[in-house]
Amino acid sequence: MPNTRRRKREPGTPPRSMVVIAALALAGGTVVAVWFLPARATPEAPVKVASPTLSPMAQPPAQEPLLPADGPSAFLAFVDTARNPGFDLPDHSRRTGVRWYALGHVVAGQEQDACTPKWSGRLDPGANPVANRIGRLRADGADAGLSFGGPAGRELAGACADQAALTAAYRRMIAAFGARFADFEIRDDADAAAGSRRAAALRTLQRERPLHVAFTFPLGQKGLSAGDAALLKQTHDAGARVSVVNLLAALEPRAAPEGRLRRVAAAVRAAHAQIAHAHGLTDAGQTWRRMALTTVLISPDDLGEIDARKLTTFATRYELAWLSLRGAAPRAEVSRILWRTRP
Repeated sequence: MPNTRRRKREPGTPPRSMVVIAALALAGGTVVAVWFLPARATPEAPVKVASPTLSPMAQPPAQEPLLPADGPSAFLAFVDTARNPGFDLPDHSRRTGVRWYALGHVVAGQEQDACTPKWSGRLDPGANPVANRIGRLRADGADAGLSFGGPAGRELAGACADQAALTAAYRRMIAAFGARFADFEIRDDADAAAGSRRAAALRTLQRERPLHVAFTFPLGQKGLSAGDAALLKQTHDAGARVSVVNLLAALEPRAAPEGRLRRVAAAVRAAHAQIAHAHGLTDAGQTWRRMALTTVLISPDDLGEIDARKLTTFATRYELAWLSLRGAAPRAEVSRILWRTRP
């Protein structure tokens, strides 16, 4: 997910140069924006994939993958495919205007299959009915990428100690689904060896094909944890391109003291400085465009229409790569504001 600003497109897609842990949210009217935060996303031309096959697909090497973006800031819909096997990607996209999806969770299989990618640790790659609809989604001009790691099991780099086997496992999944975007929700920042293996695998894959990579980290009160910030720098220094850092922000419930979005904004600003340091960036705008924000909701009522407008205004102002939601689904009118669609 790169550094040039783009002009707005239509509502709701993300990849450019492209979860349930706690809870998160921004958007709004003209008077609301400066205190929240930034970046953006742009899906590339869809790759036609018939039914997924697990043989590597040759693609030309990438100079620099594009960020997700339809917007200055698009909406990315995350789909937990194991929990929601009936989710119809093309139908949802047509109804909502959302143009970009991340499909998870791809993790390692059981101990004897530690280097074998599985959906939620149990479903074979080609046996996922949601992911198998990607071809129809792309035929409509939208797209989807893969989400590795998360709460469903161990991320492959932490489970698979064989470098060649790890690289092959990532390659198989990415090639099988023609993915131009891969997100990594990492929970093993203390495992330096896993970080090194992941970085080496991503560096190899990005030399083989256009591949936009995002890392998803939880957002704390002071930004990223020290371990996550160190892992980001380690990956950058190893030569793998992490185009976007997606911040999982737990949104406090409505009953919390006033200023809950401002507290999220302060944490995002702290993360901005850490991301700039990890990537060796001195341009504040370039750093914002390498950031995305995913709010995690505990209750549908935790995000109202005013909050949603504040979020979208903030994201647009700073050109965040994308906005996204996880956890409880908000009311339809709130979702439409984030999707930038009308009833």
